[in-house]
Amino acid sequence: MTLQGRIMPASNATFLGSVAGRKVVYKPVAGERPLWDFPDGTLAGREVAAYVVSEALGWDLVPPTILRDGPHGPGMVQLWVDVDEDPDPVDIVPEGQVPAGYLHVLDALGPDDTPVSLVHEDSADLRRMALFDVLVNNADRKGGHVLAVPGGARQGVDHGVSFHVENKLRTVLWGWLDAALTAEERRAVAGLAEDRALAERLGELLAPTEVRALHRRCAALLRAGVFPAPSGEWPAIPWPAF
Repeated sequence: MTLQGRIMPASNATFLGSVAGRKVVYKPVAGERPLWDFPDGTLAGREVAAYVVSEALGWDLVPPTILRDGPHGPGMVQLWVDVDEDPDPVDIVPEGQVPAGYLHVLDALGPDDTPVSLVHEDSADLRRMALFDVLVNNADRKGGHVLAVPGGARQGVDHGVSFHVENKLRTVLWGWLDAALTAEERRAVAGLAEDRALAERLGELLAPTEVRALHRRCAALLRAGVFPAPSGEWPAIPWPAF
């Protein structure tokens, strides 16, 4: 691996590099900032676990991600994704002016106190990403963490604060709140809970309690049959939202 430079700004040390001619993002464990609610040195493993779950679902929501050694020690290495700048899957628009094909999340005041609305696409990929975030308990789904991949697909990055045993879901993708799960979604969640090979792989990346918590979230989703609402015990939207 060779490094081209550091990606700024980022909460943790994040580098742009290349491996065998392919651009990658490299986040060394040594560069992880300590958090009060996540064990030290575990964020890279959580990033890989998110990719493993995405692959088990067959939804291709997370770029290929592995653990390997690098110039600053072991860390997460993820394939770089080139993105389309327009349209934005998650956007801020004048209040009340929700574009066709988008869902309204909330109203707020912009930097100049202008009323605005937070919106996101009403697309199959984003709906799957919203459900994926519930399953992995993503505490940081910012708008900037949703990538518009050339060709129309959507992928998500920055899953280091996922898989906590407590409910910490924070996301901008609340447009399907209380929407009923489809039959396909229910099959995907049930299959995830029953995948023994997945549980064994996650056991190499997460604590046993965190793997069991994933299975509990699967069961809770199937019982409820709908996308969850904010718990009220934790901020529902990450800050900043982008």
